[in-house]
Amino acid sequence: MKLLGVCLAYFLVLLDTTVLTIALPDLRASLGGSVAGQQWAVNAYTVAFAATLLTGGAVADRYGAARVFRTGVAAFGLLSLACAAAPALGVLVGARALLGVAGALCVGGSLGLLAELYPAPAARARATGVWAAAAGTALAAGPLLGGLLVELAGWRAVFLVNAPLAALGLLALRGVRSPAGRRPVAWAAQAAACLTLALLAHAATTRSAAALAAAAALPAATLLVRRGVVSARTGRRDAGSAAGAAPPGLVRAVWPELVAGAAANFAFAGALFVLTLFLQDVRHLTPMAAGLAFLPLTLPMTVNPLLTGRIVARYGARPPILAGLALLTAGLAGLALTDALVPWLLVTGTGLSLCLPALVAGVIAGAPPGTAGTAGGVLNAARQAGATLGVAVLAGLARPLLAAALLTAATAACYALAGHVRARRQAWQN
Repeated sequence: MKLLGVCLAYFLVLLDTTVLTIALPDLRASLGGSVAGQQWAVNAYTVAFAATLLTGGAVADRYGAARVFRTGVAAFGLLSLACAAAPALGVLVGARALLGVAGALCVGGSLGLLAELYPAPAARARATGVWAAAAGTALAAGPLLGGLLVELAGWRAVFLVNAPLAALGLLALRGVRSPAGRRPVAWAAQAAACLTLALLAHAATTRSAAALAAAAALPAATLLVRRGVVSARTGRRDAGSAAGAAPPGLVRAVWPELVAGAAANFAFAGALFVLTLFLQDVRHLTPMAAGLAFLPLTLPMTVNPLLTGRIVARYGARPPILAGLALLTAGLAGLALTDALVPWLLVTGTGLSLCLPALVAGVIAGAPPGTAGTAGGVLNAARQAGATLGVAVLAGLARPLLAAALLTAATAACYALAGHVRARRQAWQN
């Protein structure tokens, strides 16, 4: 029952990363706005979600995973109702940004709860597989469910469905308690991360060199200011305090998984945005028909993560990650170079269903003790940052699906090389 509550809330949060995409034409007819405005209706959520996932994980480690999880789920349900009632596109964008913050608290708390509820590695890997199945189902079912809801009641219905699901998630985890930690939350670093990602998305959407320069300069400026504040207070430079939300050594230990997660979500989210507009604006499919067209993508992402969890428990995370990236590359290349949707969407979904759950298990396994929430937040931040930039970048390219395929192929090669280097280093140390 507790695992069901965690998975239901995670399903709810990730559903909102894709469910609105299929509703964009109806949203445009209702509230108006340009293609860039539609991109921000999607990206306001993913930008805030990605940038505050680190905060969500760190807050869960600091104040207790169960408390943070319940707060995030309750806020998500209420803010979804605010999105459904939005009278203008600007109001919707703002409400979606706040919804992303609530979603980050849900995800950060859910990963901490998994680590607490399933301390044994094998049991945690299987539970992570179920959790990832909920994630895969949410990501892939977004277009299908969104199409059905839009067809029945318009774009506002995609938000109204969240409130009862949030209530069920809270009910399933009533009475669960988690210990609080001691590690402080780097609030200034989180604010800088959010603004940096927003500037990157704006730069990619508008091709603004000024926004890109500001995004590049902001992290360094924030680090210098933070170090100056620490130095003024303590009389010494404290690199650890200035480093931000991630514990020292965490990013170094799991950077290949972070890169792979960002690239996979970049390709998936960007391809989904492009294909949705193509099916409705070029092929003139209804929202329901366009959602059904993505069914071959949905099925493997619903079922396969359970199998992936067992594979990870027996063989480790690396084999399914590599296999998943290879299949994702093949699926995107097939979509780019042929007119066949069904077989290549099936291959794409199979690749994602192998790659994404294994990435979660790999990052949690490599995290220092007591930082499961933060480690999960780092991975999900990388993934959602990739998704945000994927929507912003691929929508402006002449051959977006081919570009996505080339990126995932390069990522697979990079991950394979990193694994070889890791193995050599471990053999040398032993």
